[in-house]
Amino acid sequence: MLQNNPLLVQLKKTLQSKIRYVEGVVKSTEKDFGFLEINQQKSYFIPPLFMTKVMNGDRIIASIKHEKDRLVAYPEKLIQPFLKRFVGRIEKKNNRLFIMPERPLLKQSIQCKPNMHCMRYPLQEGDWTIAEMLHHPLTGGENFFAEIIELITNEKNDLAPWWITLARYNLERKSPNIDSKTEMLDESLDRKDLTQMPFITIDSAGTEDIDDALYIEDIGNGNLKLIVAIADPTAYISSGSPIDTIAAKRLFTNYLPGLNIAMLPRYLSHDVCSLLPNKRRPVLACQVIISPNGTPDRDIQFFAAWITSKDQLIYNNVSDWLEDPQKSNWKPKDAIISRQVNLLNKLRLSRNQWRQEHALLFKDRPDFRFLLSKKGEVLDIIAEHRRVANRIVEESMILVNICAANLLSDHFGFGIYNVHRGFDPIHREQAATMLVNHGINVNPIEMATLEGFRMLRRQLDAQPNHFLSTRIQRFQLLSEIKTTPGPHFGLGLEMYATWTSPIRKYGDMLNHRLIKAIIKGENGVRPSNSLTRKMSERRRQNRMAERDISDLLYSRFLQKSIDSAKKFSAEVIDISKGGMRVRLQDNGATAFIPAYLIEEEHNDLVFSHVHGHIKNNNIILYRITDIIEIVIIAVRIKTRNIIARLAKNY
Repeated sequence: MLQNNPLLVQLKKTLQSKIRYVEGVVKSTEKDFGFLEINQQKSYFIPPLFMTKVMNGDRIIASIKHEKDRLVAYPEKLIQPFLKRFVGRIEKKNNRLFIMPERPLLKQSIQCKPNMHCMRYPLQEGDWTIAEMLHHPLTGGENFFAEIIELITNEKNDLAPWWITLARYNLERKSPNIDSKTEMLDESLDRKDLTQMPFITIDSAGTEDIDDALYIEDIGNGNLKLIVAIADPTAYISSGSPIDTIAAKRLFTNYLPGLNIAMLPRYLSHDVCSLLPNKRRPVLACQVIISPNGTPDRDIQFFAAWITSKDQLIYNNVSDWLEDPQKSNWKPKDAIISRQVNLLNKLRLSRNQWRQEHALLFKDRPDFRFLLSKKGEVLDIIAEHRRVANRIVEESMILVNICAANLLSDHFGFGIYNVHRGFDPIHREQAATMLVNHGINVNPIEMATLEGFRMLRRQLDAQPNHFLSTRIQRFQLLSEIKTTPGPHFGLGLEMYATWTSPIRKYGDMLNHRLIKAIIKGENGVRPSNSLTRKMSERRRQNRMAERDISDLLYSRFLQKSIDSAKKFSAEVIDISKGGMRVRLQDNGATAFIPAYLIEEEHNDLVFSHVHGHIKNNNIILYRITDIIEIVIIAVRIKTRNIIARLAKNY
């Protein structure tokens, strides 16, 4: 009888009009309650009972009510769920299947069922699977409910962490396995026979997918003629073929610690196309003449050819011999190879000098390689520095990539380009102000030009430390993959397009096809912008997977250092209000030092992420790039966090 009472209807409308609604992201806690985070400064309490209707990371709309002297958020509507497709571990409770998401902040397991069309085998306790969320309490379901769509592996698999990580980023877990003929395509290309020339390859020990070979000769007056021969998978793979379709999906060979997932079938990348020693192979080549000061001649030739590599050299061996022939345990097998290596080193010196004057050089930072047992245990971590032989290959590849960028630009105006435009226009003024405050006078307008960026980088490189170089990175844009030419500020070049790794990068395969079209006088097919966006996203996913596996292996490796009093030298790389993050110099691991472990009276400390330092009574105690000594005090495998404290406080 009271249902349609006008007074009650009016009262209900009045009450509803006073309810305030806000949108935010759910943040769970170690307790049962949580918070609705609106921004960094504002959040609302979510009671335990209502946290059962949401999960950490959900974006929701909540009603805000004033209760007992505080504002409380009550979830009302789901905007974006945190979990859609996710990885998790199977649990069995009371003959029911549940899945525990592989997310550190998610504590509740989710009831689930297998998709009978996808699952061929019964699921067991401990199996790792991929699931999709079917029901969410805020969208009509009583509880969270998921569907299992794929089995990743069981918990006994030694490679389980790798497979789980790859599944998390929706990346392939195995190299492609496809049968295909290995006959060469009829490309109507006239291939030069260079099989008698003493081409050599220089790679890491154990490299099988060899994609570049070098030949050099002294042609008088200090001039050098370099021919860079690149493996030619497009001689076997036609556009739109099954293998090409697979490569277009994968886009890159995925290099993870202890596991490589090839872009192409291994019979192509490791055999048929690989420039193995004493094997006749088709290549795409670039010939360029370099003057004594490192300047390339304008007459640059691209052509198809046959070569036979005469020797497979190893970076460290070549570096040892060039740096100190008397102490080296290795030497070239004959005078011809010896002359090739010495001339390539001469090229390195001249090109390095040219880049110092006309472009920019890379920062010298080592790569870190994990030595793993067959069961995935970390035996050791090796620092691999960029030595003389690495720089020989680096200078040669950069040179011919510049040549390819110019060739594609002149003939088509498109290709697959690596573009980096320097400073973000939004933050350029802020970057200039920061530099001026540290005694580097710069003009924001000049900073936006390639030459202005080069001049600034050289100024910063001349500083006694790399503090300012590190600080300005947060004002810079990320590099992009584009179809049109653009500057690469990071390299200090007008344009840059790679074609030297077609076995490992699909973009390089596309540039091969465009270069071949130029050689034959044909029109090229312009790559789509959607493809380059996909390349950028896949590159990001690959890097995240590599980071996650590295973090896990670092955590496992450093567990043995807990409370051992072993001291590590570390560089401060970031400062936040909670403490500072450091990178161990010996192995590249990152660790966190909480504020309360920096100083006993840590409440007096002022942490500035913006300025990159920690102060006490206006005195800088630590700043980014400082080298400090630390000890490891805790390792949290589940979250892959390494906790440290200062060695002086230990």
